[in-house]
Amino acid sequence: MNCIVKTIQYALFKRAQKFQLRYFCGEAEILPSEKIRNIGISAHIDSGKTTVTERILYYAGRIKEMHEVKGKDQVGATMDFMDLERQRGITIQSAATYVHWKNVMVNIIDTPGHVDFTVEVERALRVLDGAVLILCGVAGVQSQTFTVYRQINRYNVPFIAFVNKLDRQNANAHRVLNSMRRWRRLVCGAVSFTFPIIDNCASSNGAFLLALHLAQEKRRNKKFMLVKQVRHIRIRLSFSALLLILHTQHKCDFSLQQRLGLNAAFLHLPIGTESNFSGLVDIINQHALFFDGPQGEVIRKDEIPKEMRAESQDCLFELIEHVSNVDDTLGDLFLLEKKPTTDQLQAAIRRAVLSRKFIPVCLGSALKNKGVQPLLDAVIDYLPNPSEVENLANIEIDGDIVQERLDPRRTDQKPFVGLAFKLEAGKFGQLTYFRIYQGRLGRGSTIVNSRTWKRTRVQRLVRMHANRMEDIEEAYAGDICATFGLECASGDTFLSDTSRKLALENIYVPKPVVSMAMKPKSKKDADNFLKALNRFCKEDPTFHREYNVEAKEVIVSGMGELQLEVYAQRMKAEYNCEVELGKPKVAFRETLTEKCAFDYWHRKQTGGHGQYGRVIGVCEPLPANQNLDLLFVDECIGTNVPKQFMPAIDKGFREACQKGPLIGAPVTGIRFRLKDGAHHIVDSSEIAFILAAKFAMNDVFSDGRWHIIEPVMKIEATCPTEFQGSVMAALSKRQAVIISTDLIENFFSVICEAPLNCMFGFVTELRSLTEGKGEYSMEYSRYAPLKPEIAEQLINESSRAQSEVSNRTSKLY
Repeated sequence: MNCIVKTIQYALFKRAQKFQLRYFCGEAEILPSEKIRNIGISAHIDSGKTTVTERILYYAGRIKEMHEVKGKDQVGATMDFMDLERQRGITIQSAATYVHWKNVMVNIIDTPGHVDFTVEVERALRVLDGAVLILCGVAGVQSQTFTVYRQINRYNVPFIAFVNKLDRQNANAHRVLNSMRRWRRLVCGAVSFTFPIIDNCASSNGAFLLALHLAQEKRRNKKFMLVKQVRHIRIRLSFSALLLILHTQHKCDFSLQQRLGLNAAFLHLPIGTESNFSGLVDIINQHALFFDGPQGEVIRKDEIPKEMRAESQDCLFELIEHVSNVDDTLGDLFLLEKKPTTDQLQAAIRRAVLSRKFIPVCLGSALKNKGVQPLLDAVIDYLPNPSEVENLANIEIDGDIVQERLDPRRTDQKPFVGLAFKLEAGKFGQLTYFRIYQGRLGRGSTIVNSRTWKRTRVQRLVRMHANRMEDIEEAYAGDICATFGLECASGDTFLSDTSRKLALENIYVPKPVVSMAMKPKSKKDADNFLKALNRFCKEDPTFHREYNVEAKEVIVSGMGELQLEVYAQRMKAEYNCEVELGKPKVAFRETLTEKCAFDYWHRKQTGGHGQYGRVIGVCEPLPANQNLDLLFVDECIGTNVPKQFMPAIDKGFREACQKGPLIGAPVTGIRFRLKDGAHHIVDSSEIAFILAAKFAMNDVFSDGRWHIIEPVMKIEATCPTEFQGSVMAALSKRQAVIISTDLIENFFSVICEAPLNCMFGFVTELRSLTEGKGEYSMEYSRYAPLKPEIAEQLINESSRAQSEVSNRTSKLY
């Protein structure tokens, strides 16, 4: 029997492979947009993203065998093709592939989960039409889940959720769903009730008012009947109206607990829990799904177990209710008490997902080969195709920037527009990944970088499958491809029509928060060290390097210690260059605490063409949420300072802010308001106003009140409950401010904020305190003022270092 199954699998795999080869060699017709999906798989670290992708590739016939993520079988997962990824068991860089499922081509980008590699998620989501958010069935919503959700919102990407690892101990799909929603808690004396928030939802708000009444009765020590389930309550009040009733009539305490705040509902129910997890209940079609065969490749439909039939009906009603709250068509049927058909419900779910008002939740266990095929079905049924997503381009017309919608049709009637979103050095040169938003691109086409206006002829066009390239002749709007020979940066726009100045929205790049000194162990490796730095800085926009003249060392900066350690290991593996990393350094910033006026008159007239420029204005601090920005504002009235010198003043202001007055850290979070000035008809020039702005900032450095700000990180730590006291004490010692705590089964979870400067080495301490059972994750939150005593210590250390440099310099002369 197993031999027959294997033979059928291999035949299906060969058939799918033959179809893919025919399509990409141009023998098949061009796929319409309706037959394409571009999705990304994102999640918190260790939620099972790469394992899910491996199963998708296998079930779609893209690979012959499935392999473990950590490479225990000496092969490793397909998408984690770097040796370092297989050694560490984590995804370090995003990887692209594609599969065919039910005659639909699905382009997939598997992204890292660690916050240190968050730029990989940023640039993947920028070019994708949909996403799958994976959550751990045990931990639920975690710290990096918030980061991914914010990134999804930043680019308005519709997404569905997949709760993974339901076979593990303490896994609970219902708890995960509750952590995705918002909750309202009503407290009347010692009695409390908790309900999900669904604005304008009849049963939710009605149940909330009923609980309010029951709580009032409880306070009066009267008997009341506990209603276990509220189904049809004809009350349609907004959440704000409910709050008004609470505060004005009932004087009840009210609290809001929010995780992701999503309007989400199950598409499936788990059959069995933990190690007994054996299948799923399809809520929409009301039947059970079991995954038979050695690898779960055979889906068997059966009747729903008797003990779950009532629950499946309740979940179907809940699904209809959640969708009807955000879809008018289904809402009308709900109010008329008409049960929608399967097609009507699926169409309503699709409309709600595309409008980003509802999140369908799929369930499964990728490692146990359960639930992946229904997830693929949900991707096809509910996520958008390229023609259903509005992509806008910024076009400069007569000095004004206007937005224009790009044409998603897969034809060559409109000029080509594409976005380069990832760079990668390969054996054939720089490989540039890009997404086509309009028109056609073929081998031999000439395209132009809209930033540099440099023309390039496309010699080779490929589609990626992890680290393998498959040559194609042409690609159309909606495709994700790669090519060689493009001189560009990540986020550059490429065009075929040079008659218009057009650019796509760029990719958001977070600023580095950790710096370290890095140097090669051997001087003979200096050339390779420089080559590696140049390559990594070009590929990763969050990886920066600079040369510290005073310390005579190279300083590299990134999003975390892990990122810098990975690059150090890659230098050894790929360039045979061993490097030493210094002690981590925090990216401190300096900013003003109050307004400071300036009036600087720059004059240098010693015969011939001189320099003349005067700037008058005020520097003021920006709000806390803008404390990493620098703003220049022209408030001049009249022609005392001609407009052509404004860019020069802005440039001088920003150059002066590269080094602050306290510890030499960059200056951020201030607004330079130019109110007046003066110029000379002959001697005024750009360099004169650059110097005037610089010297004006020097006056602000000496006259203003300054302080140092530091990065504050959001931390989520999890450990068994017996170690709760030790972990809380360790966090308090590191100046952590507790935000919330939670008990999940036998595990304790704490969310807090702490200065990054205090968190170095915490992972080692946590493992020591919890006997290796504790875990934690950390993400950037904001910049906040440094404590005065620590700031004074930093200022003294900076002064001593400067004096030592001055002494060494004086001895040389």
